[in-house]
Amino acid sequence: MRPPRYVQSVLLGATALMFAGSRVTPAHDESGPVLSAAVSFVKGAPTTTSVVGAVARTALAAFSGVVRPLSRNDALEDAFKSYFAYKTAHPADVRKPYLYFVDYGLPSTEPRGYVLDMEALTVVDGPFTVAHGRGSSTSQFGVPTRFSNAPNSFATSLGLYVAQSTYDFHGKMGGASYRSVGLRLEGVSSGFNDNALARRVVAHGAPYVTSTKAGRSEGCPAMEPARAQRLLPKLADGGMVFLFAPDENWLAGDPWVTASAE
Repeated sequence: MRPPRYVQSVLLGATALMFAGSRVTPAHDESGPVLSAAVSFVKGAPTTTSVVGAVARTALAAFSGVVRPLSRNDALEDAFKSYFAYKTAHPADVRKPYLYFVDYGLPSTEPRGYVLDMEALTVVDGPFTVAHGRGSSTSQFGVPTRFSNAPNSFATSLGLYVAQSTYDFHGKMGGASYRSVGLRLEGVSSGFNDNALARRVVAHGAPYVTSTKAGRSEGCPAMEPARAQRLLPKLADGGMVFLFAPDENWLAGDPWVTASAE
């Protein structure tokens, strides 16, 4: 039996990734994980998990030297496996190749956000500072330690999101109003971020985020206003977002992190 069409699509993408990332593939006399997956596909019996793992490893090899530091060595691996697992299962939802990755295991005074092109295997922008929710930390700056999907928690929700439409965002800082571009986010990590739309957790620009530090949001992965104007329209309508932290409860329960485990 031939594999499902969505698996065929991912394998075609895997082959493209292999050539696009040729600078990090093994020598010509070695197959490498992506080529091995493609050979298995031709033979007619690949598994979804092995395909996801092969493509994720190729992406990881391309980005591991430039996306750093990380709070945990497997942060990017979890992001990429989750991204490709979701793309394999829901190919119609992922209409753009961009992934907004944030490592919330790092402090808010350290650049911890990136936008990555998952087809070209290049960094579109980053690292840059990103806000976390005020419900996730007790002090203005530092490392967030509490994550929640609950309404009125004002906390960051970890996991995988699909980027929806942009809109005219209105916020307040110190009693003064400001406007920026906002990006609606649909949380697809059930139990961990699937209340995002109802909570109005969005990506947006905010004046309390600067090049050297990020203030706290109400749960939104906010960035500098000028950067938001450049990046959020790229992500809109089919890009993805992955918010990571070394939180064991989330890592053990997120359906995309665990589904992509080999």
